[in-house]
Amino acid sequence: MQAQPTLNAMELDKLRDKIKDIRIAMLTTQEPDGNFHTRPMATHEMDPDGTMWFFTYDNSHKVDEVRQNNHVSVAFSDPGNEVYVVTTGLAEVVRDKAKIDELWSDLLKTWFPNGKDDPHVALMKVTTHAGEYWDRPGGTMVKLFEMAKGAITGDSDKSGRNEKFGEKP
Repeated sequence: MQAQPTLNAMELDKLRDKIKDIRIAMLTTQEPDGNFHTRPMATHEMDPDGTMWFFTYDNSHKVDEVRQNNHVSVAFSDPGNEVYVVTTGLAEVVRDKAKIDELWSDLLKTWFPNGKDDPHVALMKVTTHAGEYWDRPGGTMVKLFEMAKGAITGDSDKSGRNEKFGEKP
C-alpha cells in the first residue's frame, strides 16, 4: 500500500472551515464487486487532525465494505453558498463508548431509535488524507453578476476558486 499524503494544519483548517456548516455528507465506499456505493451521513465537526466521525451500525453494509477496502471519499455540498468539498481518507469502525457519549445527540435517535447504548451502535472514523474544494466568494450575487456580465461581454466566469490538498507526489 502506498503512503498516504498528510495535510498540514493550514490545509485542514481551510477544509474544516468549508464544511463546518454542512450537516449532511455523502460517504462513498467500494462494494465487493468494485462498484461504488454512496450514501448520506450526518456529519460532526472535523477534528483538528482531520479526523471525521460518523455514527453507524456495526452490522451495516458500509461497515462490511470498509472492512474489505477502507479507502473512502466524503463529499459535502452547500449550493446556496456555492461551496463544494470532497475529501479522501481511510475509514475504520470504532467501538469507543466515551467517544460515542461525547458525540451523541438526541437528534440521532431518528436513525438510532434504541439510543447510544444499542449494542450495534458504533462510530466510523475517517482519517482525512486529501481534499479539494470549489467555492465562489460572494456566493449567489457574484454568480448572477458574472452570468449577466458573460451574457453581455462573452467573457467566461472567473469568480470561482478551486484548490486541491494532499495530492500524491
